[in-house]
Amino acid sequence: MWRSSPFLASPNSLENSQPPKATPLLDGIDLPSDLKKLAPAQLPQVCEEMRKVIMDTVSVTGGHLGSGMGVVELTVALHYVFDFAKDRLVMDVGHQSYPHKLLTGRKARFHTLRQKGGLSGFTNRFESKYDVYNCGHAGTATSAALGISYGDKVVGTDRHVVALVGDASIGCGVAFEAINFAGARDQERALVILNDNRWSIAETVGALTRYLSKIRTGPIYTQARAKLHQILQAIPIVGKSVDEQLDHGLDAVRHLVQPGHMFEALGINYHGPVDGHDIGELLDMFERVKDREGVTLLHVRTEKGRGVPGSQERYDRAHATSPKPKPKKMPIEPDVVLPARNRRPGQAWTKWFAEAVEELGGKDERVMAITAAMPDGTGLMGFRDKFPDRFIDAGIAEQHAIAFGSGLAVAGMRPILAIYSTFLQRGYDQVFQEVALQNMSVVFCIDRAGLVGEDGYSHNGVFDIAYLRTFPNMVLMAPKDGLELKSMLEFGLEYDGPCAMRYARGNAPDPGEMLVDGVESPPIELGKMEILREGTDGAILAYGNMVEIAITACDILRQRDINIEVVNARFCKPLDRDGILAVCDRHDTVLTLEDHARMGGFGSAVLELLAEEGPVRAQVRCLGVPDRFIAHASRNEMYQEVGIDAASVAALFTSDSPSQV
Repeated sequence: MWRSSPFLASPNSLENSQPPKATPLLDGIDLPSDLKKLAPAQLPQVCEEMRKVIMDTVSVTGGHLGSGMGVVELTVALHYVFDFAKDRLVMDVGHQSYPHKLLTGRKARFHTLRQKGGLSGFTNRFESKYDVYNCGHAGTATSAALGISYGDKVVGTDRHVVALVGDASIGCGVAFEAINFAGARDQERALVILNDNRWSIAETVGALTRYLSKIRTGPIYTQARAKLHQILQAIPIVGKSVDEQLDHGLDAVRHLVQPGHMFEALGINYHGPVDGHDIGELLDMFERVKDREGVTLLHVRTEKGRGVPGSQERYDRAHATSPKPKPKKMPIEPDVVLPARNRRPGQAWTKWFAEAVEELGGKDERVMAITAAMPDGTGLMGFRDKFPDRFIDAGIAEQHAIAFGSGLAVAGMRPILAIYSTFLQRGYDQVFQEVALQNMSVVFCIDRAGLVGEDGYSHNGVFDIAYLRTFPNMVLMAPKDGLELKSMLEFGLEYDGPCAMRYARGNAPDPGEMLVDGVESPPIELGKMEILREGTDGAILAYGNMVEIAITACDILRQRDINIEVVNARFCKPLDRDGILAVCDRHDTVLTLEDHARMGGFGSAVLELLAEEGPVRAQVRCLGVPDRFIAHASRNEMYQEVGIDAASVAALFTSDSPSQV
């Protein structure tokens, strides 16, 4: 039995739906030991059946599709040759793990993928003994595998360690650090599989991509090797033995027909490229390299999204898919009927950002837009097409992206770095050293800030306020709606110094709902808040996308003749000191509300202010994400779990007993 998990909820509440049918071979496989009972000739059919299950399931649950579909044969071959109940498999990144889950005792629950209480969308060490890490970010698999291998040597454990590096993670700085480390040593035995599909989420960038492409298309060595293997294997009795001996000799000749082999120059045993969709070739190669001493890099060519219609031309289209929409339920008490507000479908926060950055880029030629392998996800595709010379995709290298942006600022440009909150964490030191310490005019646009839903705890962006607001010179702000996002971006580009603006996943509210009696909001002024609703029975200091939750809670309470004040904080640093103190002096109860960890977040900043300036009349309570990792679920389910949905917030102003979170 695997380890119990603080992250996973009970699956008993999930619907008892059935997995897809018409998969006769896969139906008989629950564990890798069942897979090994099949003949190699049966494995291609297993692969096709697995693709059907993945496609059918992800079309309902949503999730990362392309990466898993591209590594089906690779995963089947790995489990056929290795025993990962004992051996260790580290994935980089974890969203290529769907085939792995189907083969490792989780097939019956695969339909619960990314649902609350169900299977994680990534590898999860609390979910199965076959998962070594909870892998949600990129670049670290090689380092982790080397650590496991060295630890095994110290304690005397004899097993194989495999790192499966995919979706351009080999281009991460930490991956190069691991290769540099490994090449200077011969103390670890590890197999690093470079799953070369030419794509991360967008098309892979950089010189390494050109180098790998050259290897991919270099026919002389590859064809010669394949032909020689065929000839030797056909010789009775001695053919296979001679083949294995000459394999090393042919490797030595490789430099004559394909010079500049970077990996072997660094001290890494290189093999490949190998067709990642040819089961026979994969099985043969794994048997050849699995016991080789030192660190071996096996270069495997795959097609991201193989089997997904349309992926041949655009692999990024198959990267991920959204779940089928579910009926929305209002999380409020049965006796409360929320007044109709003529709500119109909101536009995505990312779309608002895309429009704003393109508009401002058209007005100011100094505006540069930078992303780290996420041009589509961050909304920069339009900017890239309109201003190609002012768009930079740094690849999966957030540290480089941030340092590069600081250099642009030195040169007089106005760089905008669009990065998901969870990935900005990877560039923490560059935010400190190259931006904040130098007081550079760089604007961080932090997408997917807050609880993100089905991608779960590795992707929840709930720590950015805590680590950014400790830096001197840094300004932190968050918009209540899309129009305010545009105004804040314009403010940030004009501000002399670093600033960060965070916004959530999903749709922003209709700006009309955020107005006070139809009056437009005042202009953005550094460190100044905005009062949206008047009230005498308490107040909510809301930050960013939580303003909409606060207004909904206000509407619920008005049905009970409870009138609360709603404040749009706008800034977390600097705070509106006078405004916040005034709110806390005219109410008995004040709540701070944020889609962020309570520890170190906006509420903490308010409490620090009151500790310096107090005492005040109000009892202040901070609402946000508690000090634990929040597992995958829908965003609404996450909000309810931690008590920052409208009903839970409203309950704190009534006689109802609020749930403790």
